Amino acid sequence: MSPDIGSWFEDLESGEVFEVVAIDELHQTVEVQYLDGTVGEMEREYWISRSLATAAAPEDAHAAYGLTAREQSPDSAEPGPELLSTLDNLEGESFAGTDENPF
Repeated sequence: MSPDIGSWFEDLESGEVFEVVAIDELHQTVEVQYLDGTVGEMEREYWISRSLATAAAPEDAHAAYGLTAREQSPDSAEPGPELLSTLDNLEGESFAGTDENPF
């Protein structure tokens, strides 16, 4: 079974589900990302020796990246927290020791 970037697989022995995120032809490795966000690397020979099956992408495949499917959707009615400006959160605050309040 050939790895393709963006494809999802299940390791039939461990039950882990992961996505292929990169293929390094020079070093003959396959980089994968698991559902919890951790990234791993497998040598091509190890990939071939594993009992793998293609898998459908989980419903909330990018939850490990800190965003739910709703937050990633451009149709979402509310902007997610990643869209809020840091400056908006600081507006109106003053900090001791700054030019605004030297004492």
